[in-house]
Amino acid sequence: MPISQAELADRDKPMHLEANQLSIDDVKQISVFEGKVRLTQGTMIINADKIVVVQDKEGFKHGTATGQPASFRQKRDNIDGYVEGYGERIEYDTKTAIIDFFGQARVKQDQDEVRGEHITYNSKTEIFQVNGISNKGRVRAIIQPKNKRSSVGEPLSIKPTTILTKPNERQ
Repeated sequence: MPISQAELADRDKPMHLEANQLSIDDVKQISVFEGKVRLTQGTMIINADKIVVVQDKEGFKHGTATGQPASFRQKRDNIDGYVEGYGERIEYDTKTAIIDFFGQARVKQDQDEVRGEHITYNSKTEIFQVNGISNKGRVRAIIQPKNKRSSVGEPLSIKPTTILTKPNERQ
């Protein structure tokens, strides 16, 4: 699967949540959103039945989204297109910028797709890791062929010169 990078500017944007119901525990810094929950932070969107957000002492947040399935979508940095992911549970950590997809996990990028029981995506290092069920399950990937021109690079340009030198001479 080609490397992608999440929209880096999203990390500096505020997190917005909408739900049918909200429960907040200020002492423990835990917020529980239930019923058609939608979390947005810049271009990142997570939809779920329930999202639990825990904030640490430094202000970083860890969200656990559950659904049938829960979904994730984020614009790729400096590239047209999105990374999309699905799972019965999605965990997002703002400190590490790691997103985990659990239970019938699937992540798509353009026409490429990976499936497994657990997928980890680190948006800082741009690495995906896909695992099956207890080493007995299989992971699946669909990787589309890329445009030959983009894989070869730019053509070389040859420019004429009026000065001829011997191979070992310097000008």
